[in-house]
Amino acid sequence: MATIEIDGVQYQVEAGESLLPVCLALGFDLTYFCWHPALGSVGACRQCAVIHYHDPEDQKGRLVMACMTPVADGMRLSIEAEQAREFRRDNIELLMINHPHDCPVCEEGGECHLQDMTLMSGHTTRRYRGRKRTHKNQYLGPFINHEMNRCIACYRCVRFYGDYAGGKDLQVFGMHNNVYFGRFEDGVLENEFSGNLVEVCPTGVFTDRTFSAHYARKWDLQTAPSVCAHCGLGCNTAPGERYGELRRVINRYNGEVNGYFLCDRGRFGYGFVNSPDRILKPRMHDRMDITPEAAQQQLCDWLADRAIGIGSPRASLEANFALRSRVGEENFFLGLGDNEQSLLEAIVEILRHGGIRSPSLREVEQADAVLILGEDVTHSAPRLALSLRQSVRNAAFERARSLNIAPWLDKPVREQQIDHRSPLFIASVCATRLDDAAADTYRGSPEDIARLGFAIAHDLDPGAPEPAGLNDDARALAVAIADCLRQARRPLVVAGTASASHAVIEAAYNVAKALPAKDRQLTFTVPECNSLGLAMMGGRRLRQAFEAVRDAGRVIILENDLYRRAPAWEVDAFLQAAGRVAVIDCLSSKTAEKAALLLPAATFAETDGTLVNNEGRAQRYFQVYPAPEPVRGSWQWLSAGMDNLSFDALTAACAEAFPALTAITQAAPGAGFTVDGMKIPRQPRRYSGRTAMEAHINISEPQRPVDPETPFTFSMEGAAADVPAALEPIIWAPGWNSNQAVNKFQDGIGGHLRGGDYGIRLIEASGALDWFNAIPDAFKPVKSQWRIILLPHIFGSEELSLRSPPLAERSPSPLAMLNPSDASALAVQAGDSVEISCFSGGPIVVLPVSIEPSLPAGLLGITAGRQETQRFRQSEPATLKKALGEVPS
Repeated sequence: MATIEIDGVQYQVEAGESLLPVCLALGFDLTYFCWHPALGSVGACRQCAVIHYHDPEDQKGRLVMACMTPVADGMRLSIEAEQAREFRRDNIELLMINHPHDCPVCEEGGECHLQDMTLMSGHTTRRYRGRKRTHKNQYLGPFINHEMNRCIACYRCVRFYGDYAGGKDLQVFGMHNNVYFGRFEDGVLENEFSGNLVEVCPTGVFTDRTFSAHYARKWDLQTAPSVCAHCGLGCNTAPGERYGELRRVINRYNGEVNGYFLCDRGRFGYGFVNSPDRILKPRMHDRMDITPEAAQQQLCDWLADRAIGIGSPRASLEANFALRSRVGEENFFLGLGDNEQSLLEAIVEILRHGGIRSPSLREVEQADAVLILGEDVTHSAPRLALSLRQSVRNAAFERARSLNIAPWLDKPVREQQIDHRSPLFIASVCATRLDDAAADTYRGSPEDIARLGFAIAHDLDPGAPEPAGLNDDARALAVAIADCLRQARRPLVVAGTASASHAVIEAAYNVAKALPAKDRQLTFTVPECNSLGLAMMGGRRLRQAFEAVRDAGRVIILENDLYRRAPAWEVDAFLQAAGRVAVIDCLSSKTAEKAALLLPAATFAETDGTLVNNEGRAQRYFQVYPAPEPVRGSWQWLSAGMDNLSFDALTAACAEAFPALTAITQAAPGAGFTVDGMKIPRQPRRYSGRTAMEAHINISEPQRPVDPETPFTFSMEGAAADVPAALEPIIWAPGWNSNQAVNKFQDGIGGHLRGGDYGIRLIEASGALDWFNAIPDAFKPVKSQWRIILLPHIFGSEELSLRSPPLAERSPSPLAMLNPSDASALAVQAGDSVEISCFSGGPIVVLPVSIEPSLPAGLLGITAGRQETQRFRQSEPATLKKALGEVPS
């Protein structure tokens, strides 16, 4: 620790830290632009100037930049000295010379870091009357707008995009005071984390294109704490609503999970909430004039007799539990494909009883050696990929420390990264988006990937089973990987369900179990937002439901399109045998079309629920705005008639029913939580136009909706101070209107939220499992036969985000991906089409060909999750032949 003096007051702080975040953590309003908590210091903007006095007798001092100055014991500093204030004021005046006077029409207005810092520095009058420099704006794709004239050259955009996220197509051009941040030519930003430029940019050069399409001022958005619904990582989000429509989703800081950043699917995939495919009215036997009360009564009547309940991995714990309670444990089925359910059950067993900790995303970044088995994490768990990219830097940090380079000095630390990188090994079916960060890669079938994993485990611990017949190259690679993992202090193994292979999951556990490090970790990716929670709840298999339907005759399907879970002919037969099918969902689907009773379900933005992420962290999402009548939350449809069951009571009943879920009641405060007797407002204090929002209907302001289920109000009235950081709907502080205000809610800059980060872990490592020894045989291609491998895609596979128009624009066309030798044998080239016939039968599918050299021969890669490819099953054998004519549209 060090004692420093700032403007005559002494403080105890951490020695060696950068002075700027120390000042911010102490509550000082010190201006800055180029510095960002996740990006470190480069000293580009010269805006954080303070006076540093040499000794107690020094009365003049010298100007230093706080972001580039390490804290030392005995330092005397002044932030308020006139020389420092004048320097900051003059500097920002120079930065603002070419900035346009467009605040009233700028999308960043009211949430602009540049506005905050300009006012904070005291620069409130413009003197410059000369001609301003202007630039051409670029088209950067469906996510981002570009307004280059607002740039102040802080360099944050290229530092995040290139250095932090690994993007290659955004650069800085020019020199001196005439620099340009953009692409070499107009075009879509390729990186999967480009949307973070909206929040990283302090000025409004990069803004949310989807938000601009239906724009509202930031202070007019109603919001609530929420959780991303588009993968299993559980990133925290802050959705914003206006006029009963979801307008945007931004990152919500969680020190253990997503930190400062989201992936583009999580940020821009919200469009399904406003989709024309939404189910907004109940339907019974093709009648759309049925009242909600009649629909509810019909559901209750069906539930009074024996009915089968089909759960969902994208529905909350409470909704799934309500369905299970109504139909009974023996009649509740998880609604997962059989293999997927087996994989998730294996993962739950390993996490509970394997004795190896599953890390948070923050802990992933601290790993000093990583092995990925069978996953392209950029597509299956995108935010995890960003954390893994940061883990590669840990060797550079260690090297920098040995050279007495402070870890927050970004440029010299990155120079060390050229020769010092923590090892990242990737074993996958084909090339991944993280390969550029990898020390070595391996390509193979799921069986071959698993065999490599088993070999690594055996090399680490001879007691682990050894695969027979491993070729020399794979054996040498296994030894090299084992050597790196053995030397690591914080090794991490990553696997998941994308390869649909039990052997891969078991091999991952064997490797983690064999690691000698005390701080070893193992993480699994899961496909949907509540996949792990549903597996922890447990239930029977979908195939058992297909068999049991003959004795039931009624089926209740909860937020699930069964055609994504099982072959179409099996689902057709199941629904036909059921006779009476009720579907509760928010989006139309092939399953919903077959429903005799269709009930409109609220989305994550319109209801409440609890989700469990891949590490076993339970998190609550809160209703952002009331669902339009007659839409209701799934749990509300299902709990009707259960003695007016409240959401909190339903959560408590779920916690009591399942020992593994006992702690979910602690994930967030209940409806009775208040601050000084007041609930928390969803609307900011600057919320405007409320009295005019419905003036075209009635000039009297309507009564605000009452929310008995949460600690929040649909109002700007309520608790204004002392709200727990994890429950703050709007990150705002006096003088800090941008997302940089989060520093006022942290226990340390870049640390945890005051009062604790959101959610509660349900699983902590205990016990140990025996070695898994079911080692598969090596994959051998069969002549004239291919194995189907379904490959997830960040913009093309997830069910909900596919209904978001901007993501649909980025979604890849379904392709048949072939190794060059296989394409040559079929006499096809890229762009030709092939007919695919599966051994299980069904219609022939025609797809265009893509040539992928990294894909092993004998495998056929197909984009997972698309409607055109739903009939394919993982590892299913198929035959191919060149198609004549064009691919059907």
